[in-house]
Order: sequence, then C-alpha cells, then structure tokens
Amino acid sequence: MKVNRLIFAALWVLLGVQVQAQNTDKAEMDAYINELMGRMTLQEKIGQLNLITPGGGIPTGSAVSTGVESKLKDGLVGGIFGVSSPEKVRQTQELAVEESRLGIPVLVGSDVIHGYKTTFPIPLGLASSWDMELIEKTARVAAKEATADGIFWNFSPMVDIARDPRWGRIAEGAGEDPFLGSEIAKAMVRGYQGDDLTSPNTMMATVKHFALYGASEAGRDYNTTDMSRIRMFNEYLPPYKAAIDAGVGSVMSSFNDVDGIPASGNKWLLTDLLRDQWGFDGFVVSDYTSVNEMIAHGMGDLQAVSALSLKAGLDMDMVGEGFLTTLEKSLKEGKITEDEIELACRRVLEAKYKLGLFEDPYRYADDSRPKKDILTKANRQVAREAAARSFVLLKNEMHTLPLSQSGSIALVGPLANDKNNMLGTWAPTGNPQLSIPVLEGMENVGGRKVKVRYAKGANISDDVEFAKKVNVFGTRIDIDKRSAEEMLNEALELAEQSDVVVAVIGEATEMSGESANRTDITLPESQKKLVRALAKTGKPLVLVMMSGRPMAIGEEYELATSLLQVWHPGVEAGNAIADVLFGAYNPSGKLTATFPHNVGQIPVHYRMKNTGRPQDGDTFMKFKSNYLDAPNSPLFAFGYGLSYTDFDYGKPVFSQTKLKGNESLKVSVDITNTGNFDGEEVVQLYTRDLVASVTRPVKELKGFQKVALKRGETKTVTFELTAEDLAFYNFNLEFRWEPGDFEIMVGPSSDNVQSAVVSWEK
Repeated sequence: MKVNRLIFAALWVLLGVQVQAQNTDKAEMDAYINELMGRMTLQEKIGQLNLITPGGGIPTGSAVSTGVESKLKDGLVGGIFGVSSPEKVRQTQELAVEESRLGIPVLVGSDVIHGYKTTFPIPLGLASSWDMELIEKTARVAAKEATADGIFWNFSPMVDIARDPRWGRIAEGAGEDPFLGSEIAKAMVRGYQGDDLTSPNTMMATVKHFALYGASEAGRDYNTTDMSRIRMFNEYLPPYKAAIDAGVGSVMSSFNDVDGIPASGNKWLLTDLLRDQWGFDGFVVSDYTSVNEMIAHGMGDLQAVSALSLKAGLDMDMVGEGFLTTLEKSLKEGKITEDEIELACRRVLEAKYKLGLFEDPYRYADDSRPKKDILTKANRQVAREAAARSFVLLKNEMHTLPLSQSGSIALVGPLANDKNNMLGTWAPTGNPQLSIPVLEGMENVGGRKVKVRYAKGANISDDVEFAKKVNVFGTRIDIDKRSAEEMLNEALELAEQSDVVVAVIGEATEMSGESANRTDITLPESQKKLVRALAKTGKPLVLVMMSGRPMAIGEEYELATSLLQVWHPGVEAGNAIADVLFGAYNPSGKLTATFPHNVGQIPVHYRMKNTGRPQDGDTFMKFKSNYLDAPNSPLFAFGYGLSYTDFDYGKPVFSQTKLKGNESLKVSVDITNTGNFDGEEVVQLYTRDLVASVTRPVKELKGFQKVALKRGETKTVTFELTAEDLAFYNFNLEFRWEPGDFEIMVGPSSDNVQSAVVSWEK
C-alpha cells in the first residue's frame, strides 16, 4: 500500500507540472495574440477569416479566388489551399509575412484524404482492416509526406456515419457504425497531429462534415438531412465527439441543414453543442462556398448568411469571401458585433500559434524533404500492406483461393490493367500513372511458373453519356474502339485456354465520391454480360471487385467461385491484390458497411430497431415487417469477412451474470485456427439493451479485437464491459445507463454470434 501511495503521489505531482506547463503555454499564447490583435485593423481581422484557393488543383466547386497576391500583401488572407511544394509555399508565406503590414503567416491546407503522394486504400477500405494501429500509421505517413510538400493543415478525417450506399461519399468514411467510426476518428487525428503540432512532420487535422452529412436524403450530395435529436446523439454524433476528445485542431461544417438551419449558420450546432457542451477550443471552417450556398437554402442574401454564420460560431469562410466583403457593412448596421469578429479572428490566430508559424513561418518549406520523405520505398510498402489488409473475402468455394503459383491464369476485366482507377476517389495529390495495375502485380508476385495472360473483356460501361459524367477529372471510363462482342470473345477464348479466370470488375474511381451518387448500385450491364459469359465456361471464376461503396452484387456472388472485395486499393493496388490472390497474405478484412440485396432495401444496417411486429428470420410471415420480393437480411452483413483458414469459436465465458453498479463484466472466448493457413480474425462484441425507456437497437458494437493465429493455435480473447459502456442518450438527451437485462453477443460478424443474458442493477 505504501508503494502504491508513493506512485500515486508521484503521478499527482507530474500531473500538476503538466497542468502548470499548459497554463503557462496558454498564458504566453494569449499574451502574444492580445498584443498582435491590438495592432490589427478591423479589415485585417476580417482578413484572417478568409480562406482562398488560386485554382489549378482540384477544387470541389466551380469558384476560385481572384487577386490572390494582392490580398496576401494586404493581409486579407487567413489560409490558402491548392498550393504545394516548398518553393510555392515559401513564396506564399513571403507575400504574407514580408510584404504585408503585420507579417501574419497563412495556413496552407489540402484534402489529404487517404494518403498524399503515397495513396492508401479509400477510407472505407482502410476501415475494413479494423486495425487502428495501421490506420494511424497511414495518417502519420500522409502527414509526413504532405508537410514535406509544404502542406500542414488537412481537411480530414471525414467521420460521417453513412448507411446509404447510393451516397458517393460513403467511400470517404468508416461506414455505418458509430463505435467503430469513433475509434477510427481518434486514430486518424493521432496519426495526423502526433503529440506536437509544431513538429515539421505533423499537420493539423480537420474533422468533417459537421454534422450529419452522411444522412442526406435520397443518398444525394448536399441534400437535406432530417432526424431526431435522440438519433443524432446516439448514432451520428459520436465520431465527431471522439475526434474532438482526441484534440482535433479544426472542424469543417457540412452542406446540409440540421433542424431546418444550414450547418454553416447553425448556432446550436457550432456553439451550443460543439463548444459549450463538448468543449472544443479550435476553429471552425466552412466547406467549399457553403456560406454562400445558404442563399439557395433560402436564408437570405450574401450579407445576411455571412452574418448568420459568424454569429453561429463559424470562424473561417472557404472561398466564398462573404465574410471579407460583407462583415464590415454588417458591423456598421449593427447586425454583428466587433467581439464576434475578434473571437473568430483569435481562434484562427491561435491555430497558427499552436502550429508554430509565428516562431517560424517557413518551417514547412524545406527543399530537402520531398525527395527523402515522399513516395519512398518504405511508404509504398506501408501502402501495399494497408491495401492487402483492407480486402474482404466474401466467398471462396472449393478453396479456389489462394491461387497456385503454377499453371495458367486468364486475367480479364476492364479494371485488370488500368492505372487510372487504382487510387480511388478523393486522391487529388496522387499520380495514377505511378500506381501498380493488377496485371503488373500478378506478374510481379506470381513467379515464373505461372502464366498470366490478359484481356480487357468489356468496358466499365458502354454508356457514352454516363462516361462523360464520370470522366470529369480525366479518363476513368475508357470506351474501347473495339466492339463489345470482339472484346468478350477475346476474353472467352483466353478463359478456355486457362486453368482459372480472375476477373477484375467494379466501379471506376469517380463512380463514387463527391457528387457521384447512384440510384442503381449494381454492376453496369457491360460487366454483367462479361461475368455471365465467363461463368458459363465452367472454369473457376475469381471475381475481384473494386468499388467505393457497397454494391448490389447478388448475381455476381452466385456466379463466382470466389469473390474478393478490394475497394480502390491505392498506389500499390496490383501488388497488394496479387499478394492476397497468391496467398502471400491471408485476407482478414471485415465489412464496415452492409451490402444490400438490392437498392430497395436501403437503408439496411445491423443496428436496426425492432418494430412492434418483427419477423423472426427471413421466412415470409403475413402482417410482419418484411418485403414480398426480398428478405429482410442483407446480402452481406456488417462485420462479415472470410479467411483462407477457418476459425472455431468456443462458447463465451462470462465472469458473472448478475452485476451491480460499477462492477465490470469480463467476457472471454477461445478462438482456434482449425484451417491450413496462418491468419487473423476480428472478434466482435455486441450488446442489446432488452428493456429501456426508449427503443434500442437489436445490436450495438461495443468492442473488437484483431488477433493473429498460427495454424492449430488457440487464443483467448477477453473483453471488459462496465455499466458506462451500456449508456445511451435517453428521451431527455441525458447520457446514462439504465438497469435491467442485457444480451451480450460475441462472434465473427454481426449476423453470426453466440449470446447470453446478464442482469445489471444499480
């Protein structure tokens, strides 16, 4: 006991020292900014709220800023994006620091969504790894590369919960679950920001889009969102809160409205919730021209919506320049106060102080870094490993996979030898021509004894008008000059001469992502015809599915011998796919978004609530909640994913079944690798509150562990639950747990669990 008291005393002293240091740092920052703001004119303060882009990169809207150089010299720019390289960033800072009156440096930002030059799998793919250490590592690599090119403010992570695969931006997030999404949000923030924002290889993160953007109606970007507060707090807000708790430096508002008020002008959202309830002390930036777009929402003219946004708690206006051009007039007319301008300005200046820009505005303009830090061999190896770990094996009949490294393989499909579609959506800083296509990867990994021959077989789509919409950033759907029949016959001839067929099919990069929403989430007919014809050859058919969303692929699932979901894997796509197909890595990914049978099931997700007339299973019962033409259950459930080996779950062991108050429950289960390969398994823990004051989901993820098991090895996986893990927001939006009976479930996926009921009293 004496030793414990000494340890406690030492920790208490250390904590006191840390708090004192933090208070000292804050006092120094406050003093510095007070002095600086005392010298600033009103126009210069408003200038700090202005985020611009000179264009030339890939903006997310049609507007670009004008008069950039003169605005920098006049101190009318707080931040800039669309600028990269040490040289250009240095030139930008020189204009701001050496030619403006007060020499205030600017923030330099970018969308570094899933890697910088070394592009990793799309976020939905990374999430499927269920590997927080890996996800944090990819963010760390991205930060190191981006800062080497002068960019130190990142518009990532996107943590929007998305349960509608029609929505193109589901590709950018972690999927449908708030618990997993929260863990990933924290990992991303840690990876980008590290533990020292002044370090030249870390960058300030921005959590987006605040809030509820993933629930836009009809799966259509920029659209209305409408939900109850209780649903917001329990299902959609947790990942944003997790990022705030992890210390994220900035928040980006969303395009949609919340309770009838657009997010960029929503005081309840940006001040009452974000700052007053959650304690966020960073700054809030709008999304691309989202302040101006409130005019179309019906909130008034540019002056009115700009004033509304400032008063709501928005600190920086992205590209629209409504703040710059109208706030001074609104101040004179008494529609805003000088204190509101000063508060927003202070928050932006605090971010610059925390990044160390006042100490050295050129710390991110080191000409020696790009060559040694960007697209290195080590970084590409991380990308290759991340991609392989993101793949989800959906089917593997007759153990067709892994492929033998001998014999002949017919590699077919429109995505089998296409560099333009490996990186995935929202990879504006990557170079598709540096990516590894699948054909090259198969040749790299397969070895001399296997003969890989390629045929395109089909276009991604034969629809010329559709292709024009997808090809807005360059050729993504390449419509071959040959006829569909000629390409198909070439593929079939190759298939007949081969031992196995590997068909790489799916979406082009820009068939998902921002402003890439689809009402039909099946494969284009051109590819359906290819798959049907290949299946008729009788040869083992391995389908490698690339997409930025869950797709309705029931027909392809039935026709395939094996089905591997690879998302859009990034710069090392081909090598990673070959690693998994040939067995150099045993796939371990699990789905983080449900795959529907068809679009009519949407929304379908594992956290559904029961109705008063629930149907037990998928056998149709009249006057129960069901469909006449499809089952209630999805094609592939949340958490689903196979392996080349087999895992046997023992019966879960509970430390106790009657608990009280602050006691903890330990749930243990033995996992045995009973197959022929070493592998990894994601063990998942779910709970259900059987009786509560408000209706509760039939399952909620509350824990997961990824474990590696050698052939024949058994490991015990243990979870620990406390009463706090059972808490939820009730009708009065109070976060608390209620006593009663709880079903505790353990298994390899949300639809395959073993369970027991425990009683937990106050």
